[in-house]
Amino acid sequence: MWKKVSAVVIPTLIAIGIVAYMLYRVWDDLLLTLEHAVLPYLFAAVAICITAWTLRGYRYRFILQGLDVRKNLWFSTACIFISQTANLIVPARLGDFVRMLILKHDDSATYSQGFSSLIVERVFDILMIAILGAVALPFVLAVLEVPDWFITIILVPLAAGGIFFVMLLWSGRITSENRILAAIQRMLDEVKRASLNPRALGVLSGSSLLIWLVDVMVCYAVVLMFQVPIPFGIIVLAIVIGNLVKAVPITPGGVGTYELTLALTFGLAGTPAVTATLIAVVDHLIKNLVTLVGGVGSIYYFGDWSMDLLKRAFNRDIETEDTFGG
Repeated sequence: MWKKVSAVVIPTLIAIGIVAYMLYRVWDDLLLTLEHAVLPYLFAAVAICITAWTLRGYRYRFILQGLDVRKNLWFSTACIFISQTANLIVPARLGDFVRMLILKHDDSATYSQGFSSLIVERVFDILMIAILGAVALPFVLAVLEVPDWFITIILVPLAAGGIFFVMLLWSGRITSENRILAAIQRMLDEVKRASLNPRALGVLSGSSLLIWLVDVMVCYAVVLMFQVPIPFGIIVLAIVIGNLVKAVPITPGGVGTYELTLALTFGLAGTPAVTATLIAVVDHLIKNLVTLVGGVGSIYYFGDWSMDLLKRAFNRDIETEDTFGG
């Protein structure tokens, strides 16, 4: 019992501690900065964020179709909303497994297909945002110095993505009678079928880049809200580094680590600490609140059974037998 509680409580306390420390450092200037905020940009940021979720739903529906799972846009978007809402509460991105349970609920897909859909989405998310960072980096380097680890954190996903796709190309040549290895092979085949063809590569790459550009625009609207002259390339780099850091599941939903990384990046461009902190906190708050509202709405969309699935996910009650048995 203690292990389950500590697995949630400790990462949550870390997240709260990071954000609280950031706000404490600039607390005296917070109200003054907020007084000069242009609120219409706040509403624009929310609208842009909702658009990003619709794009994510479209992409996930396309991934499911590649796995022979036919669902509408409402279903695919609601699936992501619920799993991402769960990720705001539980650590290590365990909320992603809620999607597997939802897809399995009405026998729409096997656990294997659900897991494969997550792999495809995550690979294209990380790879495309790293590509976006690689494109933005030369423009940023032309005007300011960035830490070496910024470059490393962009190059590592690019290299890993290349290795992953090479592994997919070779995966069909490996056979095994071992149950676990056979299950891994089956999932790799599903991932290949859903992503490794010209149409899928084009749609998934293009939609993923668009999703992240829209995510950048949310932050850009927040920057305009506080009337700060931050170059667009810096905003792109901040979102790239923030999300790549957030991909490492240190805290639920990346709360704390994301804000800290954004504020640090804005600070490199000479943005005052109080403004950099506010932009980072408000940007992530908007995204998380839209996620939360969408998650609640998605629970109503699916019905009471989705709450039971959430409880199972929080208790890590996913049947390993079915996962590897199909």
